[in-house]
Amino acid sequence: MKAKNKKYLKTAGILIIGILLGWLLFGGDEKQEENHDHANADIEQIWTCSMHPQIRRDEPGSCPICGMDLIPLESEGVSDDPNMYQMSENAIKLANIQTIIVGKGDASKEIRLNGKVQVDERHAYSQSTHIPGRIEQLAVNFTGEKVSRGQTLAIIYSPELVTAQEELLQAASIKKSQPELFEAAQEKLRNWKISQAQIDKIIANGKAIQRFSIHSDVNGIVTEKMVELGDYVERGMPIYQISDLSKVWVLFDLYESELAWIREGSEIEYTVKSLPGETFTGKISFIDPLINSQTRVASARVEVSNKDGRLKPEMFASGVVKNKIGKVDTQEIVIPKSAVLWTGKRSVVYIKEGSGFKIREITLGPALGDAYIIQDGLEPGEEIVSNGTFTVDAAVQLSGRPSMMNPEGGATSTGHNHGDMPMAQTDTELTKIELSKEVKSELENVVNHYINMKDALVKNDFETAKKQASTLNKLIQKMDQMKFTSEAKTGWDKISLQLNTRSIQLSKAKDLEEIRSGFNTFSAEIIMLVTIFQPMENILYVQHCPMADNERGADWLSLSPDVKNPYFGSVMLNCGEIKKQIK
Repeated sequence: MKAKNKKYLKTAGILIIGILLGWLLFGGDEKQEENHDHANADIEQIWTCSMHPQIRRDEPGSCPICGMDLIPLESEGVSDDPNMYQMSENAIKLANIQTIIVGKGDASKEIRLNGKVQVDERHAYSQSTHIPGRIEQLAVNFTGEKVSRGQTLAIIYSPELVTAQEELLQAASIKKSQPELFEAAQEKLRNWKISQAQIDKIIANGKAIQRFSIHSDVNGIVTEKMVELGDYVERGMPIYQISDLSKVWVLFDLYESELAWIREGSEIEYTVKSLPGETFTGKISFIDPLINSQTRVASARVEVSNKDGRLKPEMFASGVVKNKIGKVDTQEIVIPKSAVLWTGKRSVVYIKEGSGFKIREITLGPALGDAYIIQDGLEPGEEIVSNGTFTVDAAVQLSGRPSMMNPEGGATSTGHNHGDMPMAQTDTELTKIELSKEVKSELENVVNHYINMKDALVKNDFETAKKQASTLNKLIQKMDQMKFTSEAKTGWDKISLQLNTRSIQLSKAKDLEEIRSGFNTFSAEIIMLVTIFQPMENILYVQHCPMADNERGADWLSLSPDVKNPYFGSVMLNCGEIKKQIK
């Protein structure tokens, strides 16, 4: 019995040992394989920043640029459509990306004009003297005095007129024998506007009149006194400027870019600075056929009744002309300018579909202040990015999908490679735009301050670089867009928007690393500016460092072919190469 129990115990022990070995051999391998898979998943996971997608890390942490928490790269950019870029809702919020639904509306363009009240030239009169001589008395002594027709303005002593009267008296004594001579003497006085009554008086008195009065020929206000007491005046010389101010002109300045939108007969609503709270309306009755060669403006005239005399010459006025520029009895698709990315020949927007974004090329119509009419490329009801378009494009470009700067798509080159590097955009894609010398000079000043900023970064001079960024922001905001052609203004609107935003960010940087991290995108906009507008007479060198921007590479502009790296300064001063020249 004991032997039999031993046999059972032995068999049970062998069975238990076998089960244990099987679990160790098979179950343990499964767990080991599972753990191995998780380990591989952790190794392959890439982390990035929603605001700075160029950041790549193999473990979670904080963004070295903005300090935000990194997110898994696989949560963005994954889509069945190779042209669609996916972005998480959290990333959209963090990047402050805003969208609008495209709709139709009335397309009207507001043109704001500045001008002045001026004298109606048709009611301005130059009062001259018809008698040569010395001014003995002035009846009107100051400008602004009201005069009436026939009113005495001045009294003149004229030696020549005295001589002519004496000749008249001599001719009168022999008029029976020589009537022709008597008539000639009278006609000479009549040419000096001496009336027949005065001539008869001279003959009756038998002596010459020593002083004669100059009378006003018109009613009005003396706007200029041109002589003083005791002055000697010649016949026909102006002595007063008299204007009738019951009707005046308001002359508005029209720049070349605005001439296409203003017509004779256009209605204008305007205010006068000296009369706050009042709004006037009128019609443009005349537009100068010639442009002033100095100011580059033409004048648009509005005729105004001024019987109450409240409008006075040289008062400042501001007006608005509203033009409906869409098709008759139709509504147009209008989107904000901030939604459009412009590269010279191409204009693009980003369409939002679900949580993804897709680039689309559009055809722009006329500009309406802060908006554009869309001629082709969008349909009502579509959702587009209206704020943060540049941020979306930067992320899309880094993901290798078609973008504004890279229409065909493809990954951006990385790594420390000093060989030939493909450009994201060739010069042929950017339309060169001609500018006036004055505008070129202003843009040249912007580029020169950018060069100063670059040189400060080369020298690790944070304070000077920050100061130059602040100066650049002021110069960009002060640019007079009225001096641009309509084509140039469209290009400047998009470039200046990015330059303004970037320069503000750079001017608020807290350290050298932060200002260098934003210098990349700012340089890209400056390079686009000089490529399109070509404001510089000197050759500019586009230089590239493949180690900058976390080894994604970054460009900058230089006046010298010598490479001086602004992204690393003295650490890697000569790291880089000449990418191209802009002549």
